[in-house]
Amino acid sequence: MQVTETAAAGLKREYRVVVPASDLAAKVNEKLDDLKGRVQLRGFRPGKVPVAHLKRIYGKAAMAEVIEAAVREANSKIVSDNGYKLATEPKVVPDEGVEGVIEGKADLAYKVEIEIVPPIELADFKTIKLQRLTAEVTDAEVDEALQKIGEQNRPFIAKAEAAEKGDRVTVSFQGTQDGKPFEGGSAEGVPILLGSGQFIPGFEDNLIGIKAGENRTFDIKFPEAYAAPALAGKDATFAVTASTVEAPGAVTLDDDFAKTLGLESLAKLREGIKERLQREHAAASRQKLKRALLDQLDERHKFEPPPSLVEQEFSSVWSSIEGDLKAQGRTFADEGTTEEKARDEYRGIAERRVRLGLVIAEIGEKNNIKVTDEQLTAAVVERARQLPGQEQQVWEYYRNNPGALASLRAPLFEEKVVDFLIELAEITDKPVPREELFKEDEE
Repeated sequence: MQVTETAAAGLKREYRVVVPASDLAAKVNEKLDDLKGRVQLRGFRPGKVPVAHLKRIYGKAAMAEVIEAAVREANSKIVSDNGYKLATEPKVVPDEGVEGVIEGKADLAYKVEIEIVPPIELADFKTIKLQRLTAEVTDAEVDEALQKIGEQNRPFIAKAEAAEKGDRVTVSFQGTQDGKPFEGGSAEGVPILLGSGQFIPGFEDNLIGIKAGENRTFDIKFPEAYAAPALAGKDATFAVTASTVEAPGAVTLDDDFAKTLGLESLAKLREGIKERLQREHAAASRQKLKRALLDQLDERHKFEPPPSLVEQEFSSVWSSIEGDLKAQGRTFADEGTTEEKARDEYRGIAERRVRLGLVIAEIGEKNNIKVTDEQLTAAVVERARQLPGQEQQVWEYYRNNPGALASLRAPLFEEKVVDFLIELAEITDKPVPREELFKEDEE
């Protein structure tokens, strides 16, 4: 096998590989000799089939396997001999005349293009200094959360008057397009809280003023980014019948109310609310600390990321940006920018993500940080719990989809690396008001 470097520019390399036909033929004969002892053909005793006969029947298939193995071996040798880390899978471009190679009449010759990850010199993480923002959960915050729970669980009382915003209207409806019903366009006995925005824009507005027993017909235009492509941006007519109109009643936040939620007293309910808010505070504090840590990693590790990885990340980010703008019916001008400026900005974001991803991977490798099978299983179980009644389907999905399993492993690995770095860094706690802790999230 002959390997020659033919090009090197930035992080891209190109090699020409030639494997003599004689080497391929020897490998094919080895395969056929092995097959000879196992194959059974009519007219021949086991183990007595002539190799020449096997070659006529299985020769091309054996050669295809040998070629695939030779390419894999050559590419692996290029990587290992040069100490490369690949950014993407090698791109193999065979010479013309592949049929002659398969027939054993020509050498295997091809060009392989690879893109590598640059060497990464890791910073001294013990010199990193970070502030961890913390905020105590106040009684006022618990009161506010308790009030919201009360509003979500308030009783509704039937009313004869016309429906107003904040009322609950129970309706049955039939949607049509060009006079014909469409899939998913009808339902019976659906409660709708007017002003909640749970239905498509305009639907709830058309129910304002309706009374129990009243029928209404109105036209609606589905949003351009509606989840069902067949309905997106289309006009529809809805015939609606209201069976009940209910006004929100008062709720008393006392022990009896707590018992309706399965708790023994209002004090226990407040205690549970405080614990939940403390977890939310801790999560926000962790997120801000992680963001500050990543900022420092970015500052301390400046190198050219592999262009193909940047392009993949940018394409993913840009597709999401365009989809969001379309869903909101907005333009780049509405955002105070131009498409060109936005592209530059998000390409920079893509470069940062790729660079940080490579740094985190390098830290994990150098410090033997790994996600255990038990941790990965726990993540799958947690995901299954989020979909009650579909646990078995979720489990089968991850078991049969390595890519989906990898998508669970990646964030677990990142969090373990972050934990490792936080242990090394110098961190000081800074108490702040709740508003400051959640400021960016609210924005």
